[in-house]
Amino acid sequence: MKNKLKRKGFGLVLVMLLWGCFLKAQSLGSLVEEALHSNPEIQKFEWQYARASERVNEVNTLPNTEFGMGYFASEPETRTGPQRFKVSAKQMLPWFGSITARENYASALADAKYEDIVVAKRKLIASVSQSYYKLFAIRSKQIVLGQNIKLLKDYEVLALNSLEVGKASAVDVLRLQMRQNELERLKKVLEQNFVAERTVLNKLLNRQVDVEVTVADSLPIPEDNMEFALEDLALHPELLKYDKLYHSVEQSELLNQKESSPMFGFGLDYIAVSERPEMDFSDNGKDVVMPMVSLSIPIFNKKYRSKTKQNQLLQKELLSEKQLRLNKLEALFQKAVTDRSAARISYNTQSLNLKQAKNAENILIKGYETGTIDFNDVLDVQELQLKFQIDRIEAVKSYYVQTSIINYLSK
Repeated sequence: MKNKLKRKGFGLVLVMLLWGCFLKAQSLGSLVEEALHSNPEIQKFEWQYARASERVNEVNTLPNTEFGMGYFASEPETRTGPQRFKVSAKQMLPWFGSITARENYASALADAKYEDIVVAKRKLIASVSQSYYKLFAIRSKQIVLGQNIKLLKDYEVLALNSLEVGKASAVDVLRLQMRQNELERLKKVLEQNFVAERTVLNKLLNRQVDVEVTVADSLPIPEDNMEFALEDLALHPELLKYDKLYHSVEQSELLNQKESSPMFGFGLDYIAVSERPEMDFSDNGKDVVMPMVSLSIPIFNKKYRSKTKQNQLLQKELLSEKQLRLNKLEALFQKAVTDRSAARISYNTQSLNLKQAKNAENILIKGYETGTIDFNDVLDVQELQLKFQIDRIEAVKSYYVQTSIINYLSK
């Protein structure tokens, strides 16, 4: 039941993560689902958890039953006859509750191991999402470069027309062509970057590197941010694991106390006796059957006292590690929130700049109609426009990458 609740909470995290993918959200959602089912690291942690859970059955056992057999090389003579051989069996039993304590300790370790699965899945979701957003940014930049190359070609036509009537120089045409060449180079480089990042994403999904990945056409930044409280970090699985480990140390100490108690056992000895020749009495040749009871007392129990001290020190260590990890998660959370706000500011600023750059472009086009176009200004405006477009794409990518980090940290 507890695992089902955890999986339900984990599903809510997944839903919150995917809310931002506007047009083709299912594409990212399907990639995440595929990764969760096929990623070998997740499978590794699941096998580790299954192995830890199976250990509960391993510890639910009694000590080995001891059997022994001896043959008298020199048969001792007794009143009822000479003894020939001896057979014995012995079973030791742990102190009351020792087996239950072992099971509880093994179960506590398995519960702590389960948190590794939850953490690994959250990290995988964040990695898949961030890789997806990087692919979106690369593809969007390619589209923007293509639009700017087309724009420069239009300007080139204007420059050639102006050259014919003596209102532009051949240098202006060459500058426009060189700028086109540079943008073509950047576009080809981005294609290589896309292939490299696609490989990263496909490997997260444990599939072939050349499998095609479809990204969203656009990722609009929402009007309002989905807010998360800093207090939610207290329920993060990375911190819950320390609680589970602390509990396992408590179970370890209970087990230690049980193991420091005596053990008792029972057994049976059977001795075969031969008849004494030429004698006639009632117990002649009667075998010996001897029930036995034993008690094992740990008189020298220094190791158990040392184990108690180690458990106490380990609990203090876990508390310190938990606080250290909490501090790092809080710092990461605050940075992600700040960077996401900065991305929104940058997006709004670049959108405004783009409007102004578009206005400047319109003024230049009208200047061509009056024969006063300056192609140096054309290149300057085009470069500014491209910069604003690229910066806006980076702002969108940063916004969603930081959102994926916040989602990883939130419950």
